[in-house]
Formats: sequence, C-alpha cells, structure tokens
Amino acid sequence: MQEKYLYEYAVIRILPVAEREEFLNAGIILFCKKEKYIKVLYKIDEKKLCLLANDIDIEQIQLNLQSFEKIAMGAEKCGPIALLDVPSRFRWLTAVRSSVIQTSKTHPGLSNNLEQTTKRLFKELVL
Repeated sequence: MQEKYLYEYAVIRILPVAEREEFLNAGIILFCKKEKYIKVLYKIDEKKLCLLANDIDIEQIQLNLQSFEKIAMGAEKCGPIALLDVPSRFRWLTAVRSSVIQTSKTHPGLSNNLEQTTKRLFKELVL
C-alpha cells in the first residue's frame, strides 16, 4: 500500500477592488511538511479579470505571482522570506493580507502523489 501524505493547500485569489470583495481564482499553493514539498501554480485569465476591473495592472499582478512562485521555490535572490524553511514560507504565502493578491483559508487533504494532487486542484479550482 502506497503511503499517503498529509498536505495543506490554499487558493490564490486576485481581488482587483478589495472593497467589492469580488475575486478571481488565479492559482494554488500546496504544501506537505513531511515531504518538504511546496508548489505554486498560477494562471491569469486576463479576460475574466478585466470584467472585474478594466484598469487593473496585469503586468504588476504577473510580477507578484512570480514572486509567490520564487518564494515557494526558495530562490536565493528573492529575499529573506525565500530563505525560510518550507513550512514558514507556506505560512507567509498564505498569511491574511489586504492587497490585490490574497489566498483562501488553508484546507487539508491526503495524497499519495503530491505533484498530481497539485495539478488536479489547480485544474479544478483555477482553470
């Protein structure tokens, strides 16, 4: 029997106008402490995003999401947060913030293939 790993995930959301509380799911962050696994997948649907706010700076959002990905990967040139251990990076990425990019609350699950689970959740919740 294949081992199942406890994981946590959060959905990355774009809130162009935070006061209206309308958002577009743009990505997923999946984390497994035991396997020291963290992965960020994202995709910006520009057409849908422009329906929520036609003056949004898509280029800046793209840069911010790239930062999320680099922090998750532990990229050395991405500042001190990226140098933290995997659980701390996940907690930082999923911390409550009042900006255009926010995350959902975290959700737990069990998986015997973390990469496949990340892709499945991304497909179900973002694409």
